Amino acid sequence: MDSKYPTFKILMLPWLAHGHIFPYLELAKRILIRKNFHIYFCSTSINFNSIKNFIHKNSLDESIESVELHLQPSSELPPHYHTTKNLPSNLLMTLLKAFQTADSSFSNIISTLKPHLVIYDIFQPWAAKLASLQGIPCVHFAPYGAAMMSYVHYHYVSFNDKFPVQELCLKDHEKKTWDEFVGFLYENVFEEDKDVIFVNYKLSSDVVLLKTSRGFEGKYLDYISSVSHKKVVPIGPLVIENISYGEDSNIDVIKWLSNKSMHSTVFVSFGSEYFLSKNEIEEVAKGINFIWVIRFPIGETTIGIEDAFLKVFYYRVKDRGIFLTGWAPQAKIFAHPSIGGFVSHCGWSSFTESFYFGVPVIAMPMKFDHPINARMLSEVGSCVEVLPNENGIFKGDEIAEAIKKVFEEKSGEKVRVRARELSEKMRMEEDQDLDEMVEELWQLCSKNEPIEY
Repeated sequence: MDSKYPTFKILMLPWLAHGHIFPYLELAKRILIRKNFHIYFCSTSINFNSIKNFIHKNSLDESIESVELHLQPSSELPPHYHTTKNLPSNLLMTLLKAFQTADSSFSNIISTLKPHLVIYDIFQPWAAKLASLQGIPCVHFAPYGAAMMSYVHYHYVSFNDKFPVQELCLKDHEKKTWDEFVGFLYENVFEEDKDVIFVNYKLSSDVVLLKTSRGFEGKYLDYISSVSHKKVVPIGPLVIENISYGEDSNIDVIKWLSNKSMHSTVFVSFGSEYFLSKNEIEEVAKGINFIWVIRFPIGETTIGIEDAFLKVFYYRVKDRGIFLTGWAPQAKIFAHPSIGGFVSHCGWSSFTESFYFGVPVIAMPMKFDHPINARMLSEVGSCVEVLPNENGIFKGDEIAEAIKKVFEEKSGEKVRVRARELSEKMRMEEDQDLDEMVEELWQLCSKNEPIEY
């Protein structure tokens, strides 16, 4: 950064999930590489260790400051549950409701810090409203894909527009989950605004940022821009490449992987909020080399890995697989030539990271945006979806068939070629997209006075 340029202050407020916090942190890092900003990063204290680790590991201590957001006290939701990580699934909606009580805390933060710009997430339209009341421009950054946003607009905001791709239609049990969730948001988050999630587009100043790439979501970006009447800027996958925790374990994993042949190993991860049954675990790990980031619902984390499933099964597969129960060097794993596929629930962050490195996806979508993401990538040819039954349960033979298509059949090479093509497109567009985004933010900040030169 050149000190002759002014320093502008940006206040960031992501939703309280690591799948949102880390894209916001990576966005902050990419912004700071390009322009002279000072960033305040707002979240609850339970997330501070992860946030400060990222800041310190990337040598950003002087450029990013953590700011504590306070939710109203609740016996039902103590402070250690003010994050989605390790949150019991039955408390997710409770946390979403509680998050709405942070508006007064955020208002005080804005008044104290007087930022030049606020960047806000999907479940807090009050952040944009509070910023606007104080004359501060705001930009909506949704760490989601354009296909998901297109689906939501078409089905829940306007039924009159022609939806780009009918292949994204959801099954009845998937649609029911969306109907229930959007109904909850309508009543508890968006104050019964008929635009629901799209109220964020109306509140955003001039531009909206999406964590995606035109190379594979171009038609969805065009759709969103046309219906929102905003400039929708894709900013790439925001892959976190140059950060690691636990160097010794990283070396062991990569060393083990280096002894495997090319495209022979599957990487398996379902994030920190979704869990497979023991039967599903056994089916995924059957007959193939694997690295598995495996987690258990809160309350089961102290169970030894050998006791989590049948001991016979564990000892049968351990020579050709590695189980990881903590943080994994995901970018390094994806970049390794021995990795031939990624078994995923299709959460957007890991999903985009996979095809950024040209790794095809074996999709086992759970709920919300996951099925949409899986079908969007299947449509472009770099994903094979495991088909669940009518109740959303994955059967062993369907899991095995999907993995076989990527690893054993001739179709696997076709999927890998398509994944590599997508990777090349994303990488070609990434710097240009980020430069455009930073310029847009700079122009918005320029409407206010700089803090220093």
